[in-house]
Order: sequence, then C-alpha cells, then structure tokens
Amino acid sequence: VQLQASGGGLVQAGGSLRLSCVASGSIVRLNAMGWYRQAPGKQRELVAAITRGTRGGITNYADSVKGRFTISRDNAKNTGYLQMNSLKPEDTAVYYCNADHAVGTGRPVTYWGQGTQVTVSS
Repeated sequence: VQLQASGGGLVQAGGSLRLSCVASGSIVRLNAMGWYRQAPGKQRELVAAITRGTRGGITNYADSVKGRFTISRDNAKNTGYLQMNSLKPEDTAVYYCNADHAVGTGRPVTYWGQGTQVTVSS
C-alpha cells in the first residue's frame, strides 16, 4: 500500500488549501485515516483524523485547527482530504497523511505518505 499526498503550496494568511491523500496498491480495507504536520524544530502532531464509517466517519481535530480545517474521505476512491481554510502562518509545516490498512482479522498496519509542504505567509 502506498499513500501519495498532494495539494500543498504557498498561500497568504487567510487563504485556503485542500490536501489530498490517495492510497494505491493491494488495498483490502482502509480504516482510520489521518493528517499530521511537523514544523521545523517541532514534533509531528496530529491535525485531524477520521474513522471509516457508513456516514462519513467520526472526525477528530487538534484544538488549533477546529473550525478552520475539515477532514473527509471518499472510500470508493481510497482517498482522504484535508480542507484548510483561514490559514495562519503557524499552520506552516510539512503535512503527512496516514491510513490504517486492515487485512482480514489481523492488526491493521499503518502506512504513511510522503509529506507535502504548506507555507502560509503573513
């Protein structure tokens, strides 16, 4: 299973970006998907996560992005999204996606995508 993240870029404060994370390979079932970010000199932190659900899944957000970011997924396309609005300079970081891949009854394996740079100018 491979994850490909895209959609990062340079944007002014107050602007928006939409990140995508496409899973490919021998996919059986993707459970939870998430977005993390890592700013220079800081630890990687969870931004948002979403479970696999029949009605879009249950979402969870870091306090710093609540009300500004929205995580979603399209199970048919094995793709996750992160809509980022009202961006702030402190959102600048490399953003990573991950997904838990379940095969049968075994423990799901977590896969990570490569990072995509998000830079917000003031």
